Formats: sequence, C-alpha cells, structure tokens
Amino acid sequence: MKQHFFRALPFLLLLFILLQANADLDSDKQALLQFANAIPHGRKLNWTASSPICTSWVGITCSKNPTRVIALRLPGTGLFGPIPANTLGKLDALTALSLRSNRLSGNLPSDVLILPSLHTINLQSNNLSGDLPSSLSPQLSVVDLSFNAFTGEIPPEITNLTHLTILNLQNNSFLGSIPDLRQTRLKQLNLSYNHLNGSIPSGIQNFSVSSFLGNPLLCGKPLNLCSSISPSPPPSPSILPPSPREKSKKKLSLGIIIAIAVGGTLMLSILLLALILCCFKKKQSEDGGPSVKGKGVRTDKPEDFSSGVQSAEKNRLVYFEGCSHSFDLEDLLKASAEVLGKGSCGTTYKAIMEDGTTVVVKRLKEVVAEKREFEQQMENVQRVGQHPNVIPLRAYYYSKDEKLLIYDYITGGNFSLLLHEGGRQALDWASRVKISLGVAKGIAHIHSAGGGRFIHGNIKSSNVLLTQDLQGCISEFGLTPLIRTPAVPPRSAGYRAPEVMKTRKPTQKSDIYSFGVLLLEMLTGKSPIQSPRREDVFDLPRWVQSVVREEWTAEVFDEELLRDGNIEEELVEMLKIALACVDRMPDGRPTMDEVVRMIEEVRPSDSENPPSS
Repeated sequence: MKQHFFRALPFLLLLFILLQANADLDSDKQALLQFANAIPHGRKLNWTASSPICTSWVGITCSKNPTRVIALRLPGTGLFGPIPANTLGKLDALTALSLRSNRLSGNLPSDVLILPSLHTINLQSNNLSGDLPSSLSPQLSVVDLSFNAFTGEIPPEITNLTHLTILNLQNNSFLGSIPDLRQTRLKQLNLSYNHLNGSIPSGIQNFSVSSFLGNPLLCGKPLNLCSSISPSPPPSPSILPPSPREKSKKKLSLGIIIAIAVGGTLMLSILLLALILCCFKKKQSEDGGPSVKGKGVRTDKPEDFSSGVQSAEKNRLVYFEGCSHSFDLEDLLKASAEVLGKGSCGTTYKAIMEDGTTVVVKRLKEVVAEKREFEQQMENVQRVGQHPNVIPLRAYYYSKDEKLLIYDYITGGNFSLLLHEGGRQALDWASRVKISLGVAKGIAHIHSAGGGRFIHGNIKSSNVLLTQDLQGCISEFGLTPLIRTPAVPPRSAGYRAPEVMKTRKPTQKSDIYSFGVLLLEMLTGKSPIQSPRREDVFDLPRWVQSVVREEWTAEVFDEELLRDGNIEEELVEMLKIALACVDRMPDGRPTMDEVVRMIEEVRPSDSENPPSS
C-alpha cells in the first residue's frame, strides 16, 4: 500500500501544482471580468468567461507557463468613470499596467500602486484626481501619471523606490515641495506644470529646465537661484484699542460707496460679456471652427501619435546601421507619447517605451514624395547626419497613410525653450557662443555634403537641440523636399529669407539668413515670433537694423548678457556677423564656412575643444 502511495506521490504533486496554477489564473480572470463589468467602455472588449484569457482577450499578456496575468494594456479603449476598487488590485502577479488616453476619473485605488510585482504603470491622459496613495510597490521603475488632475503633495515614500528610472507627473495640480529624489537610476524626470514650490533638491538638479517649467514658485538649479532674503514676519497685532483717528478712517463717505457700487456693476458687466464670448468660442470650436494652440500652452489631452497608425499597414520599421534600438512598430504604438511641438513638417513626440527606452518620433504631414523617393531621401539624411552637431536619423516607418521618423532623445531641451521660457539666466555669453558655433558647424557640414546640393530649409531655435553639456545640434534636416509647401507662411516665417517668402524655394543662402536671425535671437533675447499664442511674426532683423542705425547699439543686447563683464567687444563682433548673414541680397551673405571661422575668431577658446560624437 505504501509503495503505491509513494509511486503516486509525484503525480499528485503535479496535479496539485496544475490545479493551483489554474486557480490563480481563474482568480485573475474573475478580477478582470469584475473590472470590465464595473467600468463603462466605449470600445467593446472581447472578454468573456468562456474564452481563453491568455490567447484571445485583448490587452492581456500572460506568463510563459501560462499561469498568471502579468500585463494589462488598454490604451485609448474609451474607458470612463472611476477605477473600481478590489478589481485590478487582485492581480498580484501584474508587472505592467497601461490605461493611458482614456477618460478615467476619481481617485486612484490604493490597492493598485501597492501590487507587489508592479514595475510599470502608465495612466497618462485621463481625468484622475485626488491625492496619490502613499503605499507604493518597491519594484516600480516607470511611473507616468501625467496629464491628469492629481492634487496634494508628491508622497515622500517615492524616495524609497530604488528601481525608479522614469517619473512623469507633468500637467497635474501637485502642491508643496519636491521630495529629495536621489535615485541613481533615474533617467527621465518631468514635474512641469504643477503648483510645486521651494528649492529643487540637489539630487535632481542635473535635469534640464523643461523638467520643472510651469512651477513659478520653484527655484534653484537649473531654474533661477533661490533668494537668500527671508520674508519679513507679519507685524504683531496691537493690544491697544484703535485711536479716534483710526476709527474715522473706517467710516466710508457716501461718494466712496457710490463709486464702489458703480465699479462693481461695471465689473459684473465685463464678466458677463467675457462669459458670453467664451461660450461662443467654445461652440465655434465644437462646430469645427478654427482653433489655435500656442507653444507652451498647457493641454489636458495631448495627442497620441499612435492613434493614426493603428489602422495603417503594419510595415516594419526600417533601421539604419549603427542604431542600438531593437523595438518594433507594436512596441512603438504601446509607448507613452508626449507632444514636444508642432511645425510645418508635422508633429514631434517624445515616446517612452515600457522598458524605459526614450526616443523622438516625428509624424510627417503633407508628404508628396512617393515611396522610392522617400526612401532615397532617408538614405541621404542618414548619411549626411553623421556629424556631432547634426541630430542623426535612426529609423523610419513608411506606409500609404503614415510616415514616422525615429531620432535619439536629446536631454537638454531646445534653444528656444531656454531662451524664452525660464532658462536665460543659465545661458551666459560663453554658453550662447558655444551653442551658436555648434549649430554653425552642423549647417556648414550639411552644405558641404553631396557636392553642395543639400540644404536644411527649416532653421529656427526650436530645431536647435542641446546636449547636457550645451552642445548645439541642428535637427529636422532634409524634410522640406518631402513636404508640400504651405500656401500660408507657418510660424517659422520670422526666420525665412525675403526671397523664400516669394519663391517658397529655400537655398543655402536662405539657410544662412535663417541662421543670422537665430544669432540675433541669441543676442537680443527676442523671438521672431511676436507671441507664442498667436501667429504674429516679428521682423527681428529690421528692428535690430533700425536700432543700430540710431546708434543705440547697447539697446539691442539681452539684459542678461550685459551683466557679464568685458564682453562688449565680443557682442558687437557677433552682431556684425549676424547682420552680414541677414543681408537682404543673397549674394551679400557669407558662406557657412566663413561664418564658422568668424565665430571662432570672436571667442577662440570655444573652438579649441570640438564636440565628440
């Protein structure tokens, strides 16, 4: 009897393990069905109790066994309403959760962030609100809660996440100070557009200005230095009764009362008129009327580049030699996307993969080139882009309906952002010369490649990207030949040479004009775009020339630059270079090689250590 028992023991153990595995998978299945039944969703899920969860349920990834659900991804599925408690919190083997670009609202259940195996959570672009739970899974490495309505302070327990590599909390309503984040693995951080205050902890001061924008009460590197003057304490209340003269001040005359009443009525009328105008504009936008979103304007619902590619042909990504990325199109469509900017060539996104890889995706619009011509131009762009001051193209995707370009993500932000949105104090004269020289070298390389037949065609400060050590690199090279020329001048019109405004055909000489406008922007601190919220163009070269003509040259330069001592001569020399570049006659402009040489002569020390690739 005992012998039969011992022979059957392995079989019984195997049977027990299988039953236990099925029980765990059934438990996950029941939790997900409870979630689906409790939350409305626009797009019907194919989750049924009778279908196999690991092979047929959309958005579900199981372990290899398969015994547990390890990933739940339902981006843009039309989920709306609060996340039901005691549903997702039961998936204790879950490692990745992505519910981005839905309409989820209410508080985030405390049992979600505490899941023991969870290392990636992406709830970007919902309407979630309330305080963040203080209990967090120690395995969390990627946390993206951006573009929601979370309030309260950032939980100090976040400092205990030793595996954290990406933290994105931008465009919420977080209050208070930033916890002392000292995670050595942290690669990406974005706390912009909240209500944070106080000094930036030293452990995260190496991140760029763009990580902290939109928090007016924040200070410290890389933003403006914190004031050392402490505010004076409020006066203590007097224990003496008010004097008769003080009492008489409290009595209001009849004339003052009438003035207050008239003023109040006038303000009420103005508010009523503003409310009517807002309602009219809202109705106009709902009816398909025109709307303009300026750069730097907070948007609660950022676009997702994957939305238009979902129905495109599933062609493969074409990688160039030397690229270290290995993700495919499906991985790219699952990535967390954030709009970096919109231009005449299309929309630029920052995409964060679930493994933490960050790239820049350019979604082209109005492409007129056929596939063969497009592929040939991409080969040219990749070959010419092999220079330390040119952003290289890593891969591209081509289908009938969609064209995507893949670039490396440059962590220092762009030149326009630092000049006009909070980083000017960090950009001293030496840094500005260094950036300008790098850009000049990049453009000179483009102009010399291919026997002088290549042009850039879209030089502007937002297309100048900065490395952490402030090397200036030019981006978006080689795109203008592929794009249909717009009938109405785009926002980059302030950089365009006079002849291009007429012919709409850029040349190497018009590139030099655009670079001259860029130098004037660097010297003056003024943007060729009059207002970031409108399309008004400011003729910066004409304004500078008028001021110089009146011999008020000092009025031209940015006040931040004038604080540097003994650089007046260098400022004037650089101004001469810029004015030569913006000569209205193309033949009067120098070549880019000559511009590089002249900038090096202004400050020779900046050319002794060329940037490394």
